[in-house]
Amino acid sequence: MSAQLHADKLTALDHEPLDWRFKGLPASWWGQTPAQVSSLRPEFFGDGRSGPTGPVCVLRESALVHNVTTMANWCAGAGVELAPHGKTHMSPQLLARQFRAGASAVTAATVSQVRMFRAFGVGDVVLANEIVDPAGLAWLAAELDADPDFHVVCWVDSLAGVELMTAALAGAQRRLDVCVEIGMAGGRTGCRSDVETDEVARAAAASPRLRLVGVAGYEASAGQDVSPQAVAEVRSYLRRMRAATVRLAGLFETGTVIVTAGGSTYPDVVVEELTGDWPTGMSVRTILRSGCYLTHDHGLYARTSPLALQPAMQVWAQVVSRPEPGLALATMGRRDVSFDAGLPVPLSLPGSSVTKLNDQHAYLQLGDGDDAPVGTWLPFGISHPCTTFDKWQVIPVLDDEDRVSALVRTFF
Repeated sequence: MSAQLHADKLTALDHEPLDWRFKGLPASWWGQTPAQVSSLRPEFFGDGRSGPTGPVCVLRESALVHNVTTMANWCAGAGVELAPHGKTHMSPQLLARQFRAGASAVTAATVSQVRMFRAFGVGDVVLANEIVDPAGLAWLAAELDADPDFHVVCWVDSLAGVELMTAALAGAQRRLDVCVEIGMAGGRTGCRSDVETDEVARAAAASPRLRLVGVAGYEASAGQDVSPQAVAEVRSYLRRMRAATVRLAGLFETGTVIVTAGGSTYPDVVVEELTGDWPTGMSVRTILRSGCYLTHDHGLYARTSPLALQPAMQVWAQVVSRPEPGLALATMGRRDVSFDAGLPVPLSLPGSSVTKLNDQHAYLQLGDGDDAPVGTWLPFGISHPCTTFDKWQVIPVLDDEDRVSALVRTFF
């Protein structure tokens, strides 16, 4: 795989004028382009009157660089490919950073996500899902037929899925590459038994419209617990994937078999279980699909990632009310920050905690010695970047002096 984006499309993003659509950004930037703003490297918070209106999400440049470099070096040392999950940020500019660091493809979860990345020229996609809707399959087929350099692989986990895909792809010139997906009991998609896995793999291999190229799975589908018992269950699951890859070797239609797994919690376990010591003559490409490593966080992944990463994402908000002793209300809520995997973390008030969120407010319980006068700007760390990114269309990237080095677009 070779991965790149169209430079002209990325450049165009830097030349679209900013306006009222992009929440939190200073009104003084309206009418200017991201290229113009970042060329001046303004101090983001400024004198207050010309700064952001809040809440506002920012990314830290030094942490982004550290995380991209750390993950790229780790994957190279482990002998695995990285197809970072684009659903995390849905940002061509951030994906370009990952590609420059050596990522071989982008992972997507839906056909709509693939369409966005294709609009920016991405030619190598891991579509980590079952695709059974005729409209989505028709679009994929048309893209494959129109561009011989476009490569995509998706999952199958049922005989019904194979039948639906085969029917929807009738008349396509190129076959669609698929991996048989192995699932966890109580988890998400994927075949639950060896018998079912083998039946689906044989059906996919026999389909005139599909090409069986590997085995896929998601080892964190049952949760992101890093206790010894949970890790042992993950290892058992990955060994099922490995055994299926060896067992089905005669069905794969490519010289090199794809084996793909790996979120951002257990990449080390994936490497330990799905690399090295394959049977003689068997060529395997192990592809990780981690996405949250890019920004990391102060919550879920701070607790579970095995890599030495740095939190790159913050949401800043102002204190607008002190209605009771020990309680502060900040201008940040469910419309602005993730809350599905833990509440935001007040970074400058170590003894305090966010206890709940409304749509536009955060309840901050102040600890002993912490103070937050009305009007104070506070930085918050987040837990789970995927569900913070989707709340922001333009995100400033700040250097260590809080000066703007870039503005990042997202397309959710």
